[in-house]
Amino acid sequence: MDKKKAGYSEGIVSIIANTVLFVFKLWVGILSGSIALIADAWHSISDSLSSIVLMISVKLSSKKADKQHPFGHGRWEQIGALFIAFILVIIAYDFIKDSIVRLNNKEIARFGTIAFIVTFISILVKEALAQYAFYLGRKTENMSIKADGWHHRTDALASLVVLVGMFFAKYFWWIDSALGIIVSLMLVYVAYEIVKETVAKLLGEEPSPELISEITKSVKSLYPNDLQLHHFHLHNYVNHQELTMHIKLDKNLSIETGHKIATDIENNIKEKFGIIATVHVEPMDCYHCAD
Repeated sequence: MDKKKAGYSEGIVSIIANTVLFVFKLWVGILSGSIALIADAWHSISDSLSSIVLMISVKLSSKKADKQHPFGHGRWEQIGALFIAFILVIIAYDFIKDSIVRLNNKEIARFGTIAFIVTFISILVKEALAQYAFYLGRKTENMSIKADGWHHRTDALASLVVLVGMFFAKYFWWIDSALGIIVSLMLVYVAYEIVKETVAKLLGEEPSPELISEITKSVKSLYPNDLQLHHFHLHNYVNHQELTMHIKLDKNLSIETGHKIATDIENNIKEKFGIIATVHVEPMDCYHCAD
């Protein structure tokens, strides 16, 4: 599935659905005087904003590599994911601040039947959007689409928490403000998870044990004897991946032979795994700080 088309498709569907939800949630929130519902409404419209960011990042990341950017522009998708996380934190801060003010003022929300109906519909719509984004994210391995999916999921969970709390509102005057704080903390946690995963990929990461095992097995099929592999690092540029690794060879081999072995390994990894590899050659008895 084409990443660019998938990003646009998810973005357009998200913008339309969230704008409609925003209008209804805000209307019901104002009618009931509920900070939780109003916050939930702004959460929905923030999804539209994050979807716009997603579409822009997908557009930028689809540009081909050039002289100034020899590794391509794929990491715009990860930058987009970081921006979405930033939006979540800003919204969470506003929710917490408003909820504390309402607690201090002992403000009470009054929910009618329409509030329950709109909130329930919101949960269904947001979870459907999350599943759609996760599906496209799995198909394209697009970090921004996955981040947008989690944004939808947190909105669905936030609406679920609000719905449950609405049933107890007449018994506890503080329930609406407490729900606002809970929704905010959920947003902060999701932002943290998005940042953690994205930063790990931006900095470069250790390949999974499964990938290392498969690469080692493939290389050993070419050169089964007297060859050691170590010091693997994977650099994710979204549109492609690059692997750096070290191999230890017999120190009596010629430079030409060592170069041929390294080139054969690089070609093998590209052919079998679609990863561009750079192999550093070391003599067998050499100690390296990464050993």
